[in-house]
Amino acid sequence: MTDKVLLTPAELQGMMGPGVVVIDTRSPDAFAAGHIPGAVNVHEIFTYLAMSTPEGMATLRQKFADAFGAAGLSGAETAVCYEESMNSGFGQSCRGYFLLSWLGYEKARVLHGGMQAWRAAGLPVSTDPAQPAAKTFPLSEAGSGMMIDRDAMLAAVNNDAIVKLDVRDVDEWIGTSSSPYGPDFCPRKGRIPGARWLEWYRLMKPTAAGPMFKAPDEIKAEAHTVGITPSTPVYLYCFKGARASNTLVALREAGVRDVRMYFGSWNEWSRDENLPIETGMPFAQAAE
Repeated sequence: MTDKVLLTPAELQGMMGPGVVVIDTRSPDAFAAGHIPGAVNVHEIFTYLAMSTPEGMATLRQKFADAFGAAGLSGAETAVCYEESMNSGFGQSCRGYFLLSWLGYEKARVLHGGMQAWRAAGLPVSTDPAQPAAKTFPLSEAGSGMMIDRDAMLAAVNNDAIVKLDVRDVDEWIGTSSSPYGPDFCPRKGRIPGARWLEWYRLMKPTAAGPMFKAPDEIKAEAHTVGITPSTPVYLYCFKGARASNTLVALREAGVRDVRMYFGSWNEWSRDENLPIETGMPFAQAAE
């Protein structure tokens, strides 16, 4: 079994069988219209909002231990998450990978290119509902270091050795919108002070089979523009940890070793008036 995170459609098809659980992170309607044969729909991977308080993290752990157990994961199976395409689901397949890895599940993978790449490869599509046998999910602390909470992010604000990487869309970065759900979904607009910006789309490029991650050297070059080297500690955030999960997979595949997630992200940070934010344009305006 390969240890790499990203699988091609052909690699996934070659693995299919009792030892693989394919997880469709799309909406129930999209799943019903056609999915990879045998896939299980777990849309909460994308929709669930979490706070990084101890209570919030405990609830998140139990929520997805139950969901992944119901999908048929016991620790013996390889879990492969997919979405429609790598740039249309805000990184939801990678959010599934992150959640599994954070819960200590070592056999977590992502279908590179998602359903779009699967179809482009001419592989079969099914409308049959899945009937997984529920298993007991093996909760572990092995991946706990991947997650940071609000306090850790706050402590990093004045630590220049840690790159606080904002990967949101440009309107969120400059503070004209608070979220992908609408400009005023959150009570405050802006960004975490001292953050650097690398819009998540920049780590992907178009192909005949849909958007795919750039090659590792290309990702390293993009990361270098914001001061990230393979040894730089990186704390990621977006709105709710989906686009940041997409970025986490890309950076780790490119060899950046210390990448962690502030999963509460802007959805949490913006709701606490005691937390500092930057607003307005993130650079000094040139003199007229």
